[in-house]
Amino acid sequence: MTLPSALDVALAAERRSASRLLLAHPLVTSHGPHADLFPLIRRHADWLTVRFQQVLGYRLLVDTSYARLFKGGLGAGVGHRLERSSGTPFTPRTYACLALALSVLVTAPEQLLLSQLVADIKAAAADSGIEWEAGGRAVQKRTLGAALRQLVDWGVLTETEGSVAAVEQDDSGEALISVDREIARAVVAGPLAQSRSGADLVRRSADPGFGGARTYVRRMLVETPVVYLDELSDAERDWLRTRQRREAQAFSELLGLETEIRAEGAALVDPEDDLSDLQLPGSGTLAQAALLLVERLVEQLRPESPGHPATGGRLVIGVPIPEGLVDETLADLVAVYGRRSSWKRELVDDPAALRAAVLDLLVRMRLVARDGRVRSEGAGLPEGYDGQVPEGRSVTDVVGARTGGSGLVLLAAAARYATRVTVRSAPRRPATDSNVQQELPL
Repeated sequence: MTLPSALDVALAAERRSASRLLLAHPLVTSHGPHADLFPLIRRHADWLTVRFQQVLGYRLLVDTSYARLFKGGLGAGVGHRLERSSGTPFTPRTYACLALALSVLVTAPEQLLLSQLVADIKAAAADSGIEWEAGGRAVQKRTLGAALRQLVDWGVLTETEGSVAAVEQDDSGEALISVDREIARAVVAGPLAQSRSGADLVRRSADPGFGGARTYVRRMLVETPVVYLDELSDAERDWLRTRQRREAQAFSELLGLETEIRAEGAALVDPEDDLSDLQLPGSGTLAQAALLLVERLVEQLRPESPGHPATGGRLVIGVPIPEGLVDETLADLVAVYGRRSSWKRELVDDPAALRAAVLDLLVRMRLVARDGRVRSEGAGLPEGYDGQVPEGRSVTDVVGARTGGSGLVLLAAAARYATRVTVRSAPRRPATDSNVQQELPL
């Protein structure tokens, strides 16, 4: 076997660095926060273009001043949200302001006053039948300010004199803004011209095209913390089951990610721990409370020796969370930890806000699911499905709905955050069988 040369190793490392940057930041400019790595993308543009298209079906555009990775969507309710600097997610009106601003900027002059930009956005809102100050004037100003700051972060707008924050002040606030129309045109990735509505745009954006099940599952693995078998269609599940080990090489080569295969599904793990926009464990009130909650839920709800499908057992993908258990556990955690530590007072003193924020993080981490979240149309299991594979059905038959008395289900990957972890190996099989898996049971 011929070992790779030092040049080959360095070349592969450069390509991985460029790929990882584009995956985490699909819009990279020559003058933005990642300008030091932009030459790396330019140097390997041809290779990156081919590999992103082959592996994920993503189109890459590399220009002289920016690089844009046009990602495909994953469908309604699955994706990465934009957030303000405070961590507050964009509201629908913030996204509307962002879209209206882009519709104006693609044909705007290279420089214009902030007041003129705001006037043009208001005119675009009127043309679209959008009531501009439906939530109040002050709220609308803050909403527009958040959208404009996002455009500054992307490099669409440059604050030549003054700041876009002036839009949140009184009517005398002003600034001189420079516009990069090329970047403005490259921001939107979805097929706008073919879409009849917002829902249609989401559906078309998630269409994997000729790649079919292969491309969609790869995107799910790369863009979400974990992929469970019961949320995939029959074709997607069969593809993942038969190809998952061979796919590990492609993910390692392109992105430096390691593939972790379990009976319940699969996940890509980042050894460098810098690709994910979600952190658990992490610092701060929210991450600490979420980690403590999921630990306790696993300890209380973990099934007793569910077994493995290969030995006639029942594979547990998720278990219902009883009504009231989350509230009781969080109240106990606040009493034990929250009031004697640096947890945020506004969350400690507001149980409903703490519950909502913690569950939002756990759902986005795919450790908890909300009731009835089904992607495949028409997919479902018998009424009363408890997250387990019904008797007489193999793991590859799992489809669909999850139910629980509280409307919440604790999912299998939560077990990795428990203080007690049990790993069961599948029965020994011939070395040629590439589908031997381990189960990390709840």
